[in-house]
Amino acid sequence: MALNLNDLQIFVQAVDNGGFAATARRLGMPKSTISKRIAALEADLDTRLLHRTSRSFLLTDSGRDFYEHATAALIEAEAAENAVRRRHVEPSGIVRITASVPSAQFVLADHLPSLAVAYPKLTLQIHATDRFVDLVQEGFDIAVRSHFSPPPDSELVQRQVSVDDMMLVASPDYLERHGLPADPQALQHHDGLLVSQTAKTWQLQNAEGGSLTVSPLCRFVADETLVLLRAAISGLGITCLPEAACKAALKSGQLVRILPDWTAGSVTTTILTTHRRGQLPGVRAVVEFLARRLAARHGDADNPTRQEMR
Repeated sequence: MALNLNDLQIFVQAVDNGGFAATARRLGMPKSTISKRIAALEADLDTRLLHRTSRSFLLTDSGRDFYEHATAALIEAEAAENAVRRRHVEPSGIVRITASVPSAQFVLADHLPSLAVAYPKLTLQIHATDRFVDLVQEGFDIAVRSHFSPPPDSELVQRQVSVDDMMLVASPDYLERHGLPADPQALQHHDGLLVSQTAKTWQLQNAEGGSLTVSPLCRFVADETLVLLRAAISGLGITCLPEAACKAALKSGQLVRILPDWTAGSVTTTILTTHRRGQLPGVRAVVEFLARRLAARHGDADNPTRQEMR
């Protein structure tokens, strides 16, 4: 028995839209047609896929398995068509991107308008959240994640695009009042803007392999990058920030980098996609655009850092 791809599309749309009425409106066909096509699909499969009442619309266990495979089959069909068309068709459609709040603010925000202009037929949907997002289960095409340690192995395709030093910075006003630290040990006498009440030390390294731990005076605590940035600009004290977060403030003179031979480690930015969604032209175009732009921030636009794995 060969299943009709259109019936798979109707079934997946019915599940995604939570009912026949919404699916009928989305697909522009009568509700009765939706019901008949899914009933015929269940008859062909000789199994019930949905529990339907006047008030509920639930997948059966078989329906849940079928939905996952049907969704994958539709993606493969779309990818097969696009593989032929991608050289001739401008990327279009919706691309859903999830990123942490700091990544959205300091890594993506400057580049998304240019991306939208470069691909006018793409609709970008950005979801900024600090909770972990499952790309497959929640239907996202791309995740942009900044991390201190390597991301766990997974079935996702991972592309490392930039590495930012964690810099020690303070405002000129603060340094005028408190003096410029001559060495890392002097930080213990300075006001520190920290990310946690329990994380009261900075682990510093230099290019020669030296490392040490310093404990500034706890002046202010915030677990959000923008809050720390604003606090440092206002002159409250010294803080550690990723280069991406403080680059504009350093350029404008609102902040000054102190002890430039020392860093508090680094943060890596990685773009992740699922294997299937990553083959779609719109998703590929977004990944390539962001990879070029983020690499260019570090003067390496012609040779972006790249790691792809399954």
